[in-house]
Amino acid sequence: MKLKHFILGLTILILSANLFAQYPINDDGKSPFVEVVKNIRESVVNITVEYEVDYRRGGSPFDEDILRFFFPDQPRRNQPQSRKSISMGSGFIFKQNKNELFILTNNHVVVEGKDGDITVTLADKAKYKAEIVGLDSATDLAVIKIDIEEHEPITVAPLGVDTDLEVGDWAIAIGNPFGQLGLDRTVTVGVISATGRSNLNFGGQGGDSPIYQDYIQTDAAINPGNSGGPLVNLKGEVIGVNAAITSTSGGNVGIGFAIPIDLANKVASDILMEGKVVRGYIGIVPQEIDYDLRKSLDLDKIAGVLVAKVEDDTPAKKAGLKRGDVIVKFGKNEIENVAKFRIAVANSQIGIKIPMDIIRNNKPKTLQVKLVERPDSETGSSTKPEVEEKKMLGLQVAELDSDFAKSNKIEEEYGVVVTEVEKGSPADKAGLNVGDVIMEVEDSQINSTKEFAKAIEQNSKDVILIYVKTRTGVYRFVPINVK
Repeated sequence: MKLKHFILGLTILILSANLFAQYPINDDGKSPFVEVVKNIRESVVNITVEYEVDYRRGGSPFDEDILRFFFPDQPRRNQPQSRKSISMGSGFIFKQNKNELFILTNNHVVVEGKDGDITVTLADKAKYKAEIVGLDSATDLAVIKIDIEEHEPITVAPLGVDTDLEVGDWAIAIGNPFGQLGLDRTVTVGVISATGRSNLNFGGQGGDSPIYQDYIQTDAAINPGNSGGPLVNLKGEVIGVNAAITSTSGGNVGIGFAIPIDLANKVASDILMEGKVVRGYIGIVPQEIDYDLRKSLDLDKIAGVLVAKVEDDTPAKKAGLKRGDVIVKFGKNEIENVAKFRIAVANSQIGIKIPMDIIRNNKPKTLQVKLVERPDSETGSSTKPEVEEKKMLGLQVAELDSDFAKSNKIEEEYGVVVTEVEKGSPADKAGLNVGDVIMEVEDSQINSTKEFAKAIEQNSKDVILIYVKTRTGVYRFVPINVK
């Protein structure tokens, strides 16, 4: 009996030890999160933005359009043309210069404050009017500033680095979820679920999705209102700026995203020193490499970016970069995908020679490129399509001087235009669309429908690599799996 009790007690002890071993606990039995939060929590601020919404732009809450439909001749007397709207979010103090405090937050949190009022509430409930120092929609970051009274108690958040983050590291998110409920400086704990997340669409959360994406994913609860708050490590350093969530319910489901602090720090520094964000520009259209492209290009692994187009009179052109090259390293950065490449170029120094490792025709080569400052505006074109001549791979093509091409204003120096794509065909699965211009098949220039048919008929590969100008004006390589 004693032996039985002993074994039972030992089992309970082992299970208890395993349970508590899941969580970090100090020698005094307290969580280390306690000290971390004490040292940084009061650097977090609440941001309230008050702005006007034009009924003519945003609609009336009194269904003005319905009234106007049923009573078109009825004058709308004393009808206001706009109404006040309020949005709330988070931010944190990252720099102090005497009585000036600089706060890092998201662009989508404060962008409406350009024509409205921004109020910052500090940890001691003191409220100050803020002004925008700089906005950057390309990363969804912003810097705002307040002037405080002389004896205001202040905590400045220490900034860490994100280069040594590992999946599974502890992460602490601090912010003001559901600001109207007064849940300020809420602390949630989780882990780093992933790093380097990109190609995410947050169109419903504050406008267009950022161009530059390299998100930290975390399961530390992030809810509406947390945007702009810090993501913190166990050293009490900020490793990210909470930015967005993915959710079917609108609330936290354990998938939140933060902008890495190295990227945020670079943007904030540029805004403070230059008054704008300075980014490097190379002048190519980069394309993601997938399994079929890797196979078609005979690459060792799925990594790097494929050069789909080299723009004229750009650093890329001057460096000797060619369409079809695969960039595998830029400066000291190994290139994994398009998102990493964009950030590597954007953050690189302008005006100095930077080595760029490429693969051209299955052979390694190193080029030297001098970046220039990225132009503020980008150009693009779009066309609309539909119908005509010669079916292969599940698509139909026509000449560039055909009625279809003329009526849809499709122009290019050479190639054939796609007029029909059969659903479920190899062309459809590869992502080809009506209005795309097929310019090359396996490095052979296509000048007519006959040349296109001949190039397809003579092909013996499982994957055919074609070069197209899409109907939206983007030049890219497309692998078509014919098996």
